[in-house]
Amino acid sequence: MGLILKLVLAIITVFIAYQISKLYETPPIPNLEDTWWGPRDSSKEDTSIQPFKIDVSDTVLKDLQHRLANARPLTPPLEGVQHQYGINTRLLNNIIDFWRTKYNWREREKFLNQFPQFKVSVQGLRIHYIHVKPSNPGGLKVLPLLLLHGWPGSVREFYGLIPLLTKPRAGQDFVFEVIVPSLPGYGFSEGAVRPGLGAIEMSVVFKNFMKRLGFEKYYIHGGDWGAIIVQHMAALFPEQIEGVHSSMCSVNSFLANVKLLVGSIYPPLIVSKEYENKVYPLSTFFSNLMLEMGYMHLQATKPDTVGVGLNDSPVGLAAYILEKFITWTNSEWKNLEDGGLTKKFTYTDLLDNVMIYWVTGSITTSVRLYSETVNKAQMALGVDGIPVTVPSACARFPNELAYSPTIILKEKYHNLVHVSDYQDGGHFASFELPKVMAEDIFTATEKMRSFNTTQT
Repeated sequence: MGLILKLVLAIITVFIAYQISKLYETPPIPNLEDTWWGPRDSSKEDTSIQPFKIDVSDTVLKDLQHRLANARPLTPPLEGVQHQYGINTRLLNNIIDFWRTKYNWREREKFLNQFPQFKVSVQGLRIHYIHVKPSNPGGLKVLPLLLLHGWPGSVREFYGLIPLLTKPRAGQDFVFEVIVPSLPGYGFSEGAVRPGLGAIEMSVVFKNFMKRLGFEKYYIHGGDWGAIIVQHMAALFPEQIEGVHSSMCSVNSFLANVKLLVGSIYPPLIVSKEYENKVYPLSTFFSNLMLEMGYMHLQATKPDTVGVGLNDSPVGLAAYILEKFITWTNSEWKNLEDGGLTKKFTYTDLLDNVMIYWVTGSITTSVRLYSETVNKAQMALGVDGIPVTVPSACARFPNELAYSPTIILKEKYHNLVHVSDYQDGGHFASFELPKVMAEDIFTATEKMRSFNTTQT
């Protein structure tokens, strides 16, 4: 009997050791085809780069004015409530009045057209993008940098950042050439006509997009969905990526989640005391996260249904988007009558972003990204388990929805050369704090270049 027990224990030990070793195995890189996502015949597609300017018809603008002027009265908020139930309609009424009487789209069109813009077809999708080169780089090294936005943002988020990145800085021997596309289905970029274009597939699109523009090696930065896409690009196409910078680094591997759970017993194992309250207790962390995740479940399951209402009502669209700029910039702003919006933005800034969704009718195609990514098919590809081996940098802002401790980040980012923690800023950091973001990107890139030099 003693021999049998020992044999059973040995088998159990071997089984457990095998399962643990499996956790450390790197999944194979999936075979991701260059799927044709567009509506046209691939053999006849024009893949040349075409100049583009935003030019919205008077018909669209007159229709917008009519809808704003004839919107149904908004339901008053409950007594003593600010934005705890969603956007306060007293504030929304003020914004809609500003939109209808003071916001001048033709002036904003000129502002939005200040940078050179183009369109190019990639995998059947006509992708809109901004492309800005430094005006006077002198003898500086010019580095290509791809910037990717997320939802409910747009290329508008980067308008304050672009001039800072393309201007030479004292003490730096390099400057950036910036490429800023609208994600497929967002703004002036076409959306897919068939299912399956998730964040992983978008990473393929943007790898091919950069190749179409003539870039074989480049740096990448992203926030929100952009952060997820650049993470996938860095994991799947390390030969193209010189370095990845993100304002929303995240890890969703089994080991990372185990470590997070272990830290709930003894937090110092995972996170420093200064940032412990951003992660633990996990019940509070997930409770706060759940307050902001209702939209995600809706968009991941029924994007076309929610898209109907938002695409039909400019007031509804503004409410849906601007609510995120309140609580995602600072969760405490939900307790302020004015939502704190003008602490970091102007109504004009925010309405520029809303208008990009409205004039292009792209809200439905934009929210489909959730249903195409939050599903079993994407998880089955195993990309979350593929490490990022290119030099990486993570900028953490205190009001971001979730905080990822460095020890967790290193599960994914194996060459994490730069991590920064700021005392101000939220989810839309590039829009909110462009000078801070530019500084961080320059600093991180210098470290990435040094890392790459040591590897050659």
